[in-house]
Amino acid sequence: MTQLLIIGGSDAGISAALRARELDATVTPTIVMADDFPNFSICGLPFFLSGEVPDWRNLAHRTTDDLARAGIQLMTNHRATAIDAENQVVTVIDSQAQEKHVAYDRLIIGTGAISNRPSIAGIDLPGVYFLRWMNDSFAVQRHLTEFEPQSVVIVGGGYIGLEMADALVLRGLKVTLVEHNPTVLKTVDASLGDMVKAELQRHNVTVANGVSIEAIQPKGNQLQVTGSHGFETIADLVLVAVGAKPNTQLAESAGIELGLTGAIRVNRKMETNVPNIYAAGDCVETWHRVLNQNTYLPLGTTAHKQGRVAGANAVGSNQEFAGSLGTQVVKVFELAIARTGLRDFEAAGFDPVTIESEVWDHKAYYPGAHKLRIRITGDRQTGKLLGAQIAGHYQGEVAKRIDIYATALFHEMTVEAVNDLDLSYTPPLGSPWDAVQMAAQAWSQALHH
Repeated sequence: MTQLLIIGGSDAGISAALRARELDATVTPTIVMADDFPNFSICGLPFFLSGEVPDWRNLAHRTTDDLARAGIQLMTNHRATAIDAENQVVTVIDSQAQEKHVAYDRLIIGTGAISNRPSIAGIDLPGVYFLRWMNDSFAVQRHLTEFEPQSVVIVGGGYIGLEMADALVLRGLKVTLVEHNPTVLKTVDASLGDMVKAELQRHNVTVANGVSIEAIQPKGNQLQVTGSHGFETIADLVLVAVGAKPNTQLAESAGIELGLTGAIRVNRKMETNVPNIYAAGDCVETWHRVLNQNTYLPLGTTAHKQGRVAGANAVGSNQEFAGSLGTQVVKVFELAIARTGLRDFEAAGFDPVTIESEVWDHKAYYPGAHKLRIRITGDRQTGKLLGAQIAGHYQGEVAKRIDIYATALFHEMTVEAVNDLDLSYTPPLGSPWDAVQMAAQAWSQALHH
């Protein structure tokens, strides 16, 4: 019987354990995890903090009992400190600081990512928080409940920063969002980033672009936040959300190689360079399906898929990860913004052209129609679709429409071929040519003029 040991109880680790059990019922996967929150939706934290999900327990995809019934053994509040790859033993420390040694035949590392800690003076002061794990959210929630802050500075205009701006406005706080890039949400092009900024400002969020925060210091019961270009403000709370980096320390100590991105290097089978050790999720590089090379894309969707492949292969399968496209969507107040594939500057080895168009989400004569702004990137020489971005009203099916482009990308279609797709139509929900097809036609027309 295979001893399958998994380090990390989030998306990749749980997916791996469930898949291993599906394929081999004689295996009892053991998951070592540093906290007490297996299989929780970390992506749901802003919605718990906004009050939209009142009970944090509802963020669990599965309960501990569900996992036990699925044949998975959990070692919660156990931190893996060392991997002895030669003898196939992992050293773990429990909450009482007792050391244990756990043997394995196959090991899957799913240690995830850790929040970037920018070099800001005063970043460890009380009232300054990061948001990545369940315990982080409890700390923020405690502060919100006990101190009833009226104002917050959010450092970082990426996905978490934007969702938390929305969440804290909903809770009645005065929000200032600071982003060192010229636009917020730098994963989309500037014209869509400007739409996001306008939506934030429409909800009375103060947005400071092109500002780097340099210092946080106490000022009475509040915090004074200062940055470049003379930026200065006072708030009751500071939230730092400037991205994440792969958590690779444990893997490195076992002689596991990192790739060029600084994440664990794995092949398409999720194998590391060390025999019998696999890795998956936010700690590893991901194969990019359009670029045909490894990149770093820490996404929950990717982690689930990689974990599933690692779990299958750890019990004797021979599966390969199909690759990622970096498909993402975020809701900011009434706006939804999504992307998939490559933008111009990311499309190395191609001759990229990006065309932006504005189209209705459904027939304009039917009430409630909204304009969608769609940017399509394609290869000038071959017409191949390389990427797409969409921004529009959150009820305009932005997420599902980006999924059409993601599916087209997955199957290496041309932009023109998107017009051949047999998509559904009724006036309250779409048009005879769907918005994704009208944007594809605008791309083709622009190229032929």
